[in-house]
Amino acid sequence: MRKAITAVAVLAAGGAASVFLVNRGDAGQATHQAAQPLPVNTTKVTQQTLKDTETQDGTLGFGTTTAAVNRVAGTVTAVPDSGQELRRGNTVYSIDNKPTTLLYGALPAYRRLAVGTEGTDVLQLEQNLQAMGYTGFTVDDEYTEATATAVKAWQDDLGLDETGVVELGSVLFAPGHIRVDSVPAEEGSPLGPNQPVLNYTGTTRAVTVQLDAADQRLAVTGAATSIALPNGESVVGKIQKVSTVVIPADSPDKDPETKIQVIVAIADQKAVAAWTSAATDVTFTASERKNVLTVPVAALVALREGGFGVEVTDGTTSRYVPVKTGLFASGQVEISGTGITAGTTVGIPK
Repeated sequence: MRKAITAVAVLAAGGAASVFLVNRGDAGQATHQAAQPLPVNTTKVTQQTLKDTETQDGTLGFGTTTAAVNRVAGTVTAVPDSGQELRRGNTVYSIDNKPTTLLYGALPAYRRLAVGTEGTDVLQLEQNLQAMGYTGFTVDDEYTEATATAVKAWQDDLGLDETGVVELGSVLFAPGHIRVDSVPAEEGSPLGPNQPVLNYTGTTRAVTVQLDAADQRLAVTGAATSIALPNGESVVGKIQKVSTVVIPADSPDKDPETKIQVIVAIADQKAVAAWTSAATDVTFTASERKNVLTVPVAALVALREGGFGVEVTDGTTSRYVPVKTGLFASGQVEISGTGITAGTTVGIPK
């Protein structure tokens, strides 16, 4: 008769748990006969929703910060205040008294736009001109004479020379209206090309979490989260963006760290309006199994011939039943097997 007296550790998603081998009869006969004394400690198989969750530190703010970089050399003549919100058509900053205007678009400005230019940036420009009330052109990806005429009207309204050409540096394309986060440039200071003028974010509050690479399973775009706020209340969040960032080493003898940066969007903006920046706790759900049979991980018995089982008892006899394991979470494990139902009594090894 095959027997075993040993212990093993099972590593599962969500953590480690101890599972024990105990003295028992032949595995092939275990489901048909009772060859062991009754267990001292018992529990019942329950049916429930099992979630693999993990809580991480997060920072409530306005999401990712982006630098607005000057494209031409000159003197800074106007900058906004930190915390100021800007919308389409607003001046973001001015160099040599020439404004850089905020327009909406996903593609950053990267070239001069003039008659004959074609591309997505032209389409973005024309969409903005139309949204600001300028007409007489077709909104497409071609910069025509009609486009140039509309640009001249726009330049006239801004008090600029009516060239009909959009010079590089005269517009800042951003996905939507922005909030000025910080302003490193000062009015009156000279600024060379490719130097940051200010840093900006979106205007919607969100939570930023930096995960270790080993926790990447938590970062699923579109997944729901729970965010614990400083006042003790909680709000629902949704993973909006996942990216990889490298954190520089803070000393020569250390290596840079690779982190998974997660931006969690918050639908209920009123609930977080009181904070510009705050520490939060974000609970991620990596996996969820609804209406499954579960037992405490401690109830699992490792079978010597492989796999796991539980000791089923009716109070008079007991027997080992092989089971298939599923999700491990919160000290519980999902199981299934012949004769295993909700309410089945199983032993817990000492």
